Amino acid sequence: MARVPAALNALHRIRRAPRALTHRPRTTRSRPPLDVAPQPSAWLRALGLAAVVLLGAWLGLLVVGNVRVPVGPMNTTMTLRPSLTGGTKINVSPLGALQLNSHHAPVRLDVNVDQLDPVRAQALVDHPERLSGLQDEVAHDVEHGTRDLALRSAVAVVSGATALGLAVYRRPRRALAAGGTALALLVASGASAYLTWNPESVLEPKYSGLLSSAPSLVGNARNIVTEFDVYQKELARLVTNVTKLYDVTSTLPAYQPDPSTVRVLHVSDIHLNPASWKIIASLVQQYKVNVIVDTGDTMDHGTAAENGFLDPVADLGAPYVWVRGNHDSDVTQRYLSRMKNVHVLDDGRAQTVAGLRFAGIGDPQFTPDRSNPQGADRSEQLAGDRLASALRDERAAGRPVDVAMVHEPSAAREVDGDVPLVLCGHLHHEGDEILKYGTRLRMEGSTGGSGLRALEHKYPAPIEASILYFDRSTRHLQAWDAIKLGGLGETTAEVTRHLPKENQPGAAPSTSSTPSSSSSGSSSSSTPTSPAPAASAP
Repeated sequence: MARVPAALNALHRIRRAPRALTHRPRTTRSRPPLDVAPQPSAWLRALGLAAVVLLGAWLGLLVVGNVRVPVGPMNTTMTLRPSLTGGTKINVSPLGALQLNSHHAPVRLDVNVDQLDPVRAQALVDHPERLSGLQDEVAHDVEHGTRDLALRSAVAVVSGATALGLAVYRRPRRALAAGGTALALLVASGASAYLTWNPESVLEPKYSGLLSSAPSLVGNARNIVTEFDVYQKELARLVTNVTKLYDVTSTLPAYQPDPSTVRVLHVSDIHLNPASWKIIASLVQQYKVNVIVDTGDTMDHGTAAENGFLDPVADLGAPYVWVRGNHDSDVTQRYLSRMKNVHVLDDGRAQTVAGLRFAGIGDPQFTPDRSNPQGADRSEQLAGDRLASALRDERAAGRPVDVAMVHEPSAAREVDGDVPLVLCGHLHHEGDEILKYGTRLRMEGSTGGSGLRALEHKYPAPIEASILYFDRSTRHLQAWDAIKLGGLGETTAEVTRHLPKENQPGAAPSTSSTPSSSSSGSSSSSTPTSPAPAASAP
């Protein structure tokens, strides 16, 4: 009986045998690995968002970010534009544009003067007494327009960035992030503009456009020095000047230079360019220039055959004060000295012209071949020493010199401390520097656009000149306008107003004619280039 369970177990194994033979073990299918797309790095996502924000904000400002504002008798359009330098640009079509270094921020305020409203302009013509209240009216209009522009610009940048973000990402959350970033950027730009706001920027405007409009549009130097209360008042004065220019047929008073200023036109390095005489004559007429000073290199080779080139000097409309350059010969000097209304200065000789006392010395070198002979620097220094001695003699005799004139900057440096202002040229670029003992050195560029060498470089050399404004009573330099015209084949014109530091708002005005009373710095709306000792003769 004990064998029965064993037999049953054996029978059970036999029954399972066929199934065991046909059973296949379950195979585990290997699932294919998930194909994970590479995700962009965080900085690439941030860069993409920044691009969307900036482009969307710019498009928003371009489409809807401007306001039309009546400012006094003018219809204007105010716009915010992206900019690396900031500032304010007043476009006065077709006359040109005024640029003001009003703030430093990634946005620029553009004010386009569209047209003169005939009704409001006629009201000023019929009631000239309203001109006295025009400043307050313009100040109110500008303030109102600026508020509207700020609100519209905020809506424009947020809408533009949000719309572009939605189009690019197709996710509302990312689009709202782009809009919020744009708003934050605008607020930060506004804060930067507020913190760097410079209301005195209207004292030193940079004008570009039709040169004939510059004296009226930039304004009178005397008023700019003494009437610098606030930005809005000076902006109103600019608008008033624009009104006068537009309505040339009306009875509005025309621009007139302040009778208490002496206007000096500084030219240099004409180098036989016949176009210079027409430019000089135009500047004399536009700015009502009292005297022209020329710091040499009027000629190119100094030969007698070139003397006829100088004949227009007698008809320029103002006295002409001249010193010899290294391209001018003794033949040139004798020819000019015989001309009517020309004052040739040499060997420290001084003359009073238009209420100012000038003294100068001719260049000791004659190098029309542009050579640099041995001992040239020493000869320039000796010439400067001779002029300095003459200046001290004039002061001891009770006839202090107001302006000294030389050709090369190396000679000009030798008169430091003996005269308030020394003028020079030679290096063919404009510059301004306060020397160690208080003398201001003003270097003029080439009024002839470097003459026959105008195309030696990639771009034509510009034509440069300056209008210097002196107080008639104190004979101190009040301001100057640096004028730059496009060179050969170009038609651009720029006029930049500069103020000595002592005439900046808050500074005590100078009361003495000695250099030691002058400030040791200067302020201007463009970076001045300091003259350097001459290495070769241009």
